[in-house]
This record gives sequence, structure tokens and C-alpha cells, in this order.
Amino acid sequence: MRIATYNVEWFTYLFDDNNELVQDDSWSSRYNVTKEMQAQALGLIFKSIDADVVMVIEAPDTSPNRSGRVALENFAQHFGLRTTKALIGFDNTTQQEIALLYDPKVVTAVHDPRTSAAAPTFNTTFRMDLDIDARMDDVVFSKPPLEVALTTKSGKQLRLIGAHLKSKAPHGARNDADAMRISIANRRKQLAQCIWLRARITEHLTAGDSIAVMGDFNDGPGLDGYEKLFGRSGVEIVLGQSGDAAQTLYDPHAEAVMMHPFGARPTTSRFFVRHENRYLNALLDYIMVSADLAAKAPKWHIWHPFDDPDCWNKQELRDALLVASDHFPVTLDIDL
Repeated sequence: MRIATYNVEWFTYLFDDNNELVQDDSWSSRYNVTKEMQAQALGLIFKSIDADVVMVIEAPDTSPNRSGRVALENFAQHFGLRTTKALIGFDNTTQQEIALLYDPKVVTAVHDPRTSAAAPTFNTTFRMDLDIDARMDDVVFSKPPLEVALTTKSGKQLRLIGAHLKSKAPHGARNDADAMRISIANRRKQLAQCIWLRARITEHLTAGDSIAVMGDFNDGPGLDGYEKLFGRSGVEIVLGQSGDAAQTLYDPHAEAVMMHPFGARPTTSRFFVRHENRYLNALLDYIMVSADLAAKAPKWHIWHPFDDPDCWNKQELRDALLVASDHFPVTLDIDL
């Protein structure tokens, strides 16, 4: 089985209010990329990765007048994908949903949110002291994680959680001091979301569930200097650091950075930094799995157009990956 996560930059802009794919020469959200160019690139990429299950980050909008589920199923039908069914959990107001696109001949999937005293449902509020002022703060997800109960045709059951955690970028900063203030506040909120998510993961691992947690975490070990203020990254919180293997998730790309912080670093995204006139590569996207799934020797693959030889050697695919999004797909192949 192949499981994938893919952040598609502003996927929603490729659909009209009838949830139909738009392929014309109008501009997409991608710089100097038309909607037709982005749509064709995405069709090629989804066909190339050929996953049984894709956690789509920044999926099309769900609102009173639009359906992200229908839009994704129309996309799959247009390009002849076998992932013909889509599932969206709690919708949000950002026009960037979290959705599961899957092959119904291989798996069944249902939205199955959980709640407890330690971790309420992700569309509600989590209370904690964010700034150590002895007052409780309200933590919310602008994009509530998608909790999925997945069953394979062989009867194997596992939990999937798709996440798109808060960005730490200091958007709207007026000066360096303002940027520092916003960055620290955003990191507090991002870490709080990770703590909330980790509480749910702990419950599943304690119950003996097989689980994979995936998506865009907008964070990673050693990613920025503000991490030193808090002692650890959000990704490390989600992975778990108790020392108990049964309570720890595994992702080889995160482990590579933690074990060799000054070595070569895998990356899953590429952004243009305008004021520096250069591209920045970062490791933001992960597929973290429980110990029982890790014991099956799964294989992870970042579909990076420059770092992966197979992607580099196929010019059409390489170009599509650069056109389609500022993130690249991550896949996991596992025998279930």
C-alpha cells in the first residue's frame, strides 16, 4: 500500500463555484503559472505517485456554496485517477481544507473524530497557559486535523491523522522587533497545537492502535533560532520523547535531522525569498508512524525534483513538481 501526503498550494483556486476544474490561461495562485499549467502538472503528479491514499493539504474549499469533496472527486475523474473518493472532516474558514483522497477498491475510510478530557475534538478549544502568566489561554486550530478510521480490504485497521499546523512566519510585521514578537507568539501557538495533537496520539498508542500522522507541520528540528527558547520543536513533541518506543512515532527524515543536525538535510518544500532573491528549501512535511508500522520496514520517498534521481531524470515530472506547488509529495510504501 502507498500512503501519501501532499500540500497543494491554493488548490481551491483551480475550481469554480460548481466545483468544476478550471483549465484556462487565467493566473493561478502560483507566480507566473496559469490555472491550466497548475492543473495539468497536478494531474501528472497524482498519476505518477499512484498512491492508494493521499492526505491532501490545502484541499479545495468547503463552504455553503462549495464542496471540497466534490471538487477533489471531479479532479480525480478528470485525470482518470483511481483515488475516486474524497473525505473531508471539520471544514474551516481558510479556504484550505484537509482532505483524504483514496481508492475505494483498496480501503474504506470514515471521518472519526475523538474527544477526551486531555484532548477535546479538534474543532473545539484547548486550554493551556501559552505565555506562563498563570492565566489559561484558548488554543484553536484554524485548520482542524482530520481524523480517519481506515480499513484495508484485508481487514487491517489503522488510524490516520492529517494535520496542517500553524505557520510561524511573522506575517504583517512592521519592523524587526515586531517580527520577533509575532514569531515568538506564533511559535507558542504552534507548539500548543502540537501538544494537543500529541495528547490524541498518546491515547491511540496507549490503546494499541496502528497510527500514521501526516501533513504540513510548518516546523522541524533545528528549523529556526526561536526553537532554542522553547527547548524543542513541534515535530519532536508530536513524535514523542518519553524514551518508550511504544509511545514514539517514527519518521526517517525527522530522525536524520535530529541525529545529524549539521549534516545534509532532506527537504520537502521550496519557497522564493523575494528580499534575498533566492530559494529556501525546508523540511516541513512528514509521515510519522507508530512502532508496529515502522517494524514492517516501510519505505519513505520525498518526490523532490532536484534531490530525487527518478524525479530529476524525468523532465516532464520534474517540471510539473516545480509548477504545481511550493511543497513536494511524500509517500510511504508499506505491506499491510
